[in-house]
Amino acid sequence: MDQAIFQLINERWTSPGLDLFMAAMSDLEIWKPLLIGVAVYALVFGGFKGRAFIFCLVVTLVVSEQLLVRTLKSAIDRRRPKQTQPVRMVQLERTSPAFLTLFRESKIRTSDETDHTKSGPSFPSGHVTDNVIIATMCALFFRRWGWLYFIVAAAVGYSRIYLGAHWPSDVVATAFMAAGVTLLMVALL
Repeated sequence: MDQAIFQLINERWTSPGLDLFMAAMSDLEIWKPLLIGVAVYALVFGGFKGRAFIFCLVVTLVVSEQLLVRTLKSAIDRRRPKQTQPVRMVQLERTSPAFLTLFRESKIRTSDETDHTKSGPSFPSGHVTDNVIIATMCALFFRRWGWLYFIVAAAVGYSRIYLGAHWPSDVVATAFMAAGVTLLMVALL
């Protein structure tokens, strides 16, 4: 089932527009200025709620990345799709500033032997962990509009499958794990 869903998303449900969108969703360098701007805005103009949100978010992201994701990746050591079989991969052209890559044509290629050692294990997904943590925090702190970030988190999760970086089960399991960790950390903090 995992293999069949992966092949549908990675090989069949593709288009040039989706190639660019999915690659952009997974590229942190494109979004870093916006995320930093939002964090600074929350710290300066968000009052106590904004500062508490940023504090809880940073602590949860650090704990999850340093303890949970790294530990599980090394303990489970599940191979990525691109490490086990040829998969369709989308590469963005590197530009400075990073967002200019959105105006360039992306390159499509098939993974090969060189991709087997370029990245670590597949489970859990760091991209999905971070975005589900942000989405859950937004929903907890900013109930009215905060839940909308789950749309971004879902797009990032889908993009990880689309780009051949993760199996569908990695994305789903990571999302549940990240939501649970976030609720636990907020309760503790």
